Amino acid sequence: MTPDEIDCALDEHPEGAAEPAIPPATGEAARRRGPFTKGDRVQLTDPKGRKHTVVLEPGKQFHTHRGAVAHDELLGQPEGIVVSSTGKTPYLALRPLLADFVLAMPRGAAVVYPKDAAMIVGYADIFPGARVLEAGVGSGALACSLLRAVGERGLLVSYERRDDFAAVAQRNIETFFGGPHPAHRLHVGDLAESGETDMDRVVLDMLAPWEVLPTAAAALVAGGVLCAYVATATQLSRTCEALREHGAFAEPHAFETMLRDWHLDGLAVRPEHRMVGHTGFLVTARRLADGVTAPPRRRRPAKGAHGEPEAPSADAASPETEASGEPATDAVDAPTAAPRPTGAEPLDTVAVDGPSVIQAAADSDGGGTPATAE
Repeated sequence: MTPDEIDCALDEHPEGAAEPAIPPATGEAARRRGPFTKGDRVQLTDPKGRKHTVVLEPGKQFHTHRGAVAHDELLGQPEGIVVSSTGKTPYLALRPLLADFVLAMPRGAAVVYPKDAAMIVGYADIFPGARVLEAGVGSGALACSLLRAVGERGLLVSYERRDDFAAVAQRNIETFFGGPHPAHRLHVGDLAESGETDMDRVVLDMLAPWEVLPTAAAALVAGGVLCAYVATATQLSRTCEALREHGAFAEPHAFETMLRDWHLDGLAVRPEHRMVGHTGFLVTARRLADGVTAPPRRRRPAKGAHGEPEAPSADAASPETEASGEPATDAVDAPTAAPRPTGAEPLDTVAVDGPSVIQAAADSDGGGTPATAE
């Protein structure tokens, strides 16, 4: 800022003046703050870590094999309290997180796990107010994360081919947000037949994302991000090759995420025995400006990556052999055994203690005792 701009800012906010009041929370923020009220979803966690989700209603009870918990004991109370059932079992009461909701919600299709949804939001750079095009809404798990990221002033346009999946997704999204989200538009149909344009991001969660790359390229603005979520290595390879061949995208970036919890109990600090391993691959690529060709990525070629020419026959001499009289070698030679001196005795193979096998040089008379291993 220039000195004049600094003086002007100081005049508008003189020292000692009260800061502007923080506006009251609205929308989802208002529903997730304050004491528990009627209709709130509450997650009750028992001492073994088992979680139960209930929707609060006056006069109702939540029943388990360890007794009942009255909803009235939760209504009007703040988050983070502990209530006891009639069987004297304590339960921690909190509002469920998005990750908790996704793992417990009704499913039509398989859901995008929270670890992958978080990477999509981060690596696809989904920002507040963004216009996002989604293909393959499934059960609505990823749509909840995308709507959270774009906010009420953004736009998420979702396409789903199956109407039964779309119905499940719509119910899950409305359940989580407490009603229809103002930034969401859900269509039952094929993305390839849509005419969407002026989109900042395109997220593809479908069987064959390479089939809709022309539609995705037409929908994206220059500099926009395409993110594809695929399950298998063959899908990953075909998607990346299709992005390169299409010509409207920069070099794709592919990766996967492994999530491993840790056991923490005093000095017993170790990884958990179970983890969420492979769930899917993510591929991201940037949209180029129209008429622009990305410079080719320079990389060291891998043998066999694009097919190898037929190896020369053993009797065909290479130019290096003809020039030097020595066979040509690769840049990195494989380790070979040291040559044995002339006149050395042959090696005998002797079994020691059953399956153990060692080699030792025989004595000059052939009757020596071989060396043994400790």
